[in-house]
Amino acid sequence: MIRCRAGRRNLLTASTIAGVFVAMSAYAQQPPAPPAAAPGTPPPPWAQGRPANMTEGISKLAPVAPPPVATPADKLPTAKLKLPKGFNIEVYAAGLTNARSLREGDKGTIFVGSRLVDKVYAIVNKGGKHEVKTLLSGLYRPNGLAFHNGTLYIAELSKISKIENVEANLDNPKVVPIYEDLPKDEPHGWKFLAVGPDGKLYFQVGAPCNICLPPDTHAQIRRINLDGSGMEVVARGVRMTMGFDWHPVSKELYFTENQRDWLSEDLPQDKLNRMTKVGQHFGFPYCHGGNLTDPELGWGRSCDEFTPPAVLLGPHSAPLGMRFYTGSMFPAKYRNAIFLARHGSWNRTKKIGGDIVVAYLNKDGTVKSIEPFVTGFLENNNYVGRPVDLHVLKDGSLLVSDDYNGAV
Repeated sequence: MIRCRAGRRNLLTASTIAGVFVAMSAYAQQPPAPPAAAPGTPPPPWAQGRPANMTEGISKLAPVAPPPVATPADKLPTAKLKLPKGFNIEVYAAGLTNARSLREGDKGTIFVGSRLVDKVYAIVNKGGKHEVKTLLSGLYRPNGLAFHNGTLYIAELSKISKIENVEANLDNPKVVPIYEDLPKDEPHGWKFLAVGPDGKLYFQVGAPCNICLPPDTHAQIRRINLDGSGMEVVARGVRMTMGFDWHPVSKELYFTENQRDWLSEDLPQDKLNRMTKVGQHFGFPYCHGGNLTDPELGWGRSCDEFTPPAVLLGPHSAPLGMRFYTGSMFPAKYRNAIFLARHGSWNRTKKIGGDIVVAYLNKDGTVKSIEPFVTGFLENNNYVGRPVDLHVLKDGSLLVSDDYNGAV
């Protein structure tokens, strides 16, 4: 993790951002693109919809694979990251390969999920130092985590489980499945998980494709009771979200969404959505970015039929984690603003994203403005880190996970 703090001369107490980094040297060039498929074999899911008549530079675009091991703490690129005046950033914990979702226990344990490895980590305070231990291994895409009343909830690709009284059982956790009625599709199959103000578990089922007419079981946000019963679909037309949170005052749900690939380098834009009532449809696969009908599936449809985005976040910028800032450590202007982690593009010849931005809201919940908060993860069109999730600690500091370097 990386922790950002306010400078000592600032009247504010220290601010913290923790970033999770997975990688070899953060200064290395990006790993090469995966080799082309043999003639006659189906393309990988990320290449679905890619035009055949692309120029050589664009045809080489492919997802950016993280290095296979976590970056050592002394090699993390904290010196390259830039923050507003009065803040600083530091390593909270390293050595968590493919660190993704972040949650905090009642006793201060930080739980960290992963997507490309089989582990859930726990970061504990031992003698003033942060110690990383593997809480669970042998899981399948355990990306989604939630913590509520002493219980840790874990979402794998196709099931959700719980560990009761987890902080008292870090060395011997008992995992109990609670919900297994989930598809096993790999594309967009990993989950984000959170407990809402209504005391229910929320998670998404992503579209099983880049662009397609999804089954009725996909491209949606669901909620269940904490025992796994009472499933409801609360939103549809959601291609893929990896972050959501509720407004501290209105209790409305806001969530990020990644839009389709291979339509253009500059279109469509990814977005931040706002759900004001259960059952809203956010456009996929008919409308992208709130203003662009799909050239194939959008025939006869209008973007006016669907809930528009709260704000656009740039083409293929890959917004993932988001949190409302509810702490008191940061200046007053950040109170109830949204911090968003843009993981960064892979399907653009000139990458964008790789940063943390802040969305300021009007009193009516609409977005007033967006400004950068942490930049520097993207350098010379290569990543030195890739932010994924955020979490506001009880002291008001902010953690940021980085799955490229495997750190927080």
